[in-house]
Amino acid sequence: MRRAASFLALLLCLYWTGAQGESGGLTGNDITQTEIQSEILGVKSTSDQTNITPDIWAELKELRDMAIEHSVELRKLEQETRLTASENEVKELQRENTVLKARMKTSEDVMEELKMENTDLQSRVTASEDKSKVLEARMNASENEVEELKRQIADQPKVAFSLGLTDSGQVGPFNTDITLKFSKVITNFGQVYSPTTGLFTAPVRGAYYFSFTTLDTRSSVWRRVYLYHNDKRVLFSYNFSASSHESVSNSLVLQLEKGDVVYLVLPASYSVFDNTNDHTTFNGFLLFPL
Repeated sequence: MRRAASFLALLLCLYWTGAQGESGGLTGNDITQTEIQSEILGVKSTSDQTNITPDIWAELKELRDMAIEHSVELRKLEQETRLTASENEVKELQRENTVLKARMKTSEDVMEELKMENTDLQSRVTASEDKSKVLEARMNASENEVEELKRQIADQPKVAFSLGLTDSGQVGPFNTDITLKFSKVITNFGQVYSPTTGLFTAPVRGAYYFSFTTLDTRSSVWRRVYLYHNDKRVLFSYNFSASSHESVSNSLVLQLEKGDVVYLVLPASYSVFDNTNDHTTFNGFLLFPL
């Protein structure tokens, strides 16, 4: 570019010198300058070239036009070079943008996957929390039931007795029916049996279990005993044996109201036997309140 500018300046100088010659003629100094310029341009008159006179001004104009054309072409080339560089930069930026878009798409996909995993984890945590709440509710219900059972057991009357008749041996026979009074108290929870009267008194309304066993040491006699509920005979047990030391046993469940009484009766002309071995016993307990 600098060479073209220098060349163009030289051409302008020559063009200006030629213009001066046309307007006022050539002086000695002008001729010398013309020769110097002709040498620079490589155009010099010699004795063997006297018949050839080039049109220097036409050539100068042509050279000027060529210089201008070259300058224009250089500018176009620079512009094209810059445009090409810009296009390359744009293509590079587009490539980088494509890479960035791909990376962004990958990041978005990863983000969506993480969101899905997070949603799944939240669902599982929520399900676990719901199960925990259900289990906690069931545990609380079970604890409440246990507490209720404990309360019921604590509130339920303690009713149970086990008795032996006597250590004196044979009891009876008598001329009339008698209530057997079991004097040996093995257990008597709730103090529900009275050895003085021979009566069991129900403390609450409920279902009660009773059992008894009697022994008679006489032979070839009838053995008989009754169980009464209040004034009603509800159990009649007897047997006959030719041998001695025969026993009679029986049991039943009764529904009693609070204050009801249960007791054993030995009929007239019958007897029972007991000693320290407790051959004749009476037992009972509360199954459950009603």
